[in-house]
Amino acid sequence: MNTAESINKIPIRLNDERWFHIIENHNDLAGYYDEVLITVELLDFVVKGYKDALIAVRKIKNKYLAVIYKELSQNDRLVITAYFTSEIKKEAII
Repeated sequence: MNTAESINKIPIRLNDERWFHIIENHNDLAGYYDEVLITVELLDFVVKGYKDALIAVRKIKNKYLAVIYKELSQNDRLVITAYFTSEIKKEAII
């Protein structure tokens, strides 16, 4: 699986280049490829990000998996990055 359907029913891609970027900068996500895509589809909530990005958030054990993605055009329907965090600012929940 390399695509997931967003909350807006838009297919979001996670290509190899983006995945390598993610695990290079957030090595704690190695082995969480499927979880990143599942988070886009089965999120707990979504937050507005910067420059038209959306952040899908899902709690996994005692932390949150945040997946930043865009769904603007055919070329911009992709995961940008992902990371684990202990806190999410919920002021901008959609």
